[in-house]
Amino acid sequence: MVFLRLLIAGLILCVLWRPRRQALKSIKGAWKTVLAAGTLLAGHHIAFFEAVNHIPLGIVATIEFLGPFAIALAGSRRALDLLPACLAAGGVLLLSGGDSTSLPVVGLVLAVVAACCWAGYILVSARMATRLSGGQGLAVAIAWAALLSAPYGIVHAGSGLLDPHVLWVAAVVAVVSSVLPYSLNLEALRRIPPRVFGVLTSLEPAAGALFGLLVLGQHLAQSQWLGIAAVACASIAATCLRPGKRRISRVRATSGSLPEKGSARNGAGILSATDKATIHSPDRSSGNVGDLHASSPRHDPNERP
Repeated sequence: MVFLRLLIAGLILCVLWRPRRQALKSIKGAWKTVLAAGTLLAGHHIAFFEAVNHIPLGIVATIEFLGPFAIALAGSRRALDLLPACLAAGGVLLLSGGDSTSLPVVGLVLAVVAACCWAGYILVSARMATRLSGGQGLAVAIAWAALLSAPYGIVHAGSGLLDPHVLWVAAVVAVVSSVLPYSLNLEALRRIPPRVFGVLTSLEPAAGALFGLLVLGQHLAQSQWLGIAAVACASIAATCLRPGKRRISRVRATSGSLPEKGSARNGAGILSATDKATIHSPDRSSGNVGDLHASSPRHDPNERP
């Protein structure tokens, strides 16, 4: 399913965006970025689904979040930025249910590999989003990921890849879980930093828990509901704590209120930049240049007081 999912998604995106070799070649470093994104994406898919074969899905999703969580911690420049990241991490740990049973080392290692690949994909995709417009880079990256995962898919599925039912299900999964999510992720990385994006990805385990409850009938413990609430609050806090335009406007307002060098002085004090522009601006009605002394009466030396 991994190979077919990436293959169909790559074909759909290539038809939609029609990536051109010359367009990617004209941008410095574009090909390296696109191929790196596809390689990390293929590694993430293979490692994630192999980990699910050894350990439960909830624990794999919890370990996978450690990658974006590391990005959130590394990109934090304020102590306040650590609050949503730590809150999300605590929520994900609560979602795991605290299962203390022994887990296979192979599954844990594969989950850690998936977390590292996902973190690397977020960073590379952020660079790809800034260098390439549209979805040309994403289309090539997913097509390259499908090519790299082809041996894995052929070995595990074989002739079952040609089953019409399998192809139909793979097409639906490719659109729902690859084409739409990765396109939206790329657009999100054009608007928010990778640190905030990493925190927002913590919604995935919570969404999976809700899906299991509503569709699969998997009931959750009280601690897991608390984890969902913690993750939701962390995602809201991550977006609300971003330095916005208000801070920038304050800096501009402060710098704009400072007096300029060499400003004219009169008896009342310092003339503002607006006053000086008004004084020295040309008079549109008469076509003459206005002056400060021209508006005041001149003193005649022959005139007696």
